Amino acid sequence: MALGTSTAVVIGSFPLGESDRIVSFFSRDFGKVRGIARAARRMRSRFGSALELLTLGELVFFDTGRSELVQVDHFDIVAPFEGIRSDLERLGQAAWMVECVARLTADRDPSATLYGLLVRALRSIEAGDAPRRAATTFGLRCVDALGHRLRIDACVACGRRGTPAGAPIAIDVEGGGLTCAACASRTRGAVRVAAGTLGALRRLRAMPWRDAMDLALGATEDHVREIVDLHVARLAGQPARAARFLREIERCWPAPAGVWPASPRKGGGGVGS
Repeated sequence: MALGTSTAVVIGSFPLGESDRIVSFFSRDFGKVRGIARAARRMRSRFGSALELLTLGELVFFDTGRSELVQVDHFDIVAPFEGIRSDLERLGQAAWMVECVARLTADRDPSATLYGLLVRALRSIEAGDAPRRAATTFGLRCVDALGHRLRIDACVACGRRGTPAGAPIAIDVEGGGLTCAACASRTRGAVRVAAGTLGALRRLRAMPWRDAMDLALGATEDHVREIVDLHVARLAGQPARAARFLREIERCWPAPAGVWPASPRKGGGGVGS
């Protein structure tokens, strides 16, 4: 029986039987790990609140080698990210990020880059950076780290580089990136974009995190997020549940542009995992 230890973030869980819980972690050293936390649902569980979604902690588990599920022994909290749960937009955007990781990664496929990116994005949201910007930047860099980078330097259909000034261009997430006007007219599902959107994509991918959080984008940010959402949905095979949750919040509690409501009631419901 092998012992495993690593820092990890809780990215999902669901009940098992009357008292146990299956928990998914994304760890620094092992990638995605799914395990059984015995008696985690009991009132006096030794895990306490440690297995809440988004919690960063020190994971200790035993791997028998006879199942895909490990036995979770300890998970000691390093950062609970309580500030994220106090606001619906923060919670929704953070839940979208961990759902991306849960859906797009395979078990036991470690990526120190993706782990570090996830922790940095969670800390950024809790520290007060715009949650939507942090999540959008995370989404772009997440798919890049996993090898699914959209090509935006040339048309993915004909290979043509550059477009005449003012000519329409589009992004075809199914095809893998940019399409010129001629190819876009023959492509179903291509999303029309402006040159400014391509520039925003390039900058959010490459800039230092702090600069990316402070970058002024205006309405272009909506177009970038639309592309990221479509790309993640294609890779995962379906739209993220958290994306629907965010749209529902916006519909139920409308707010001025750029301003999201805080949680309408103490202890309000969160996002399912």
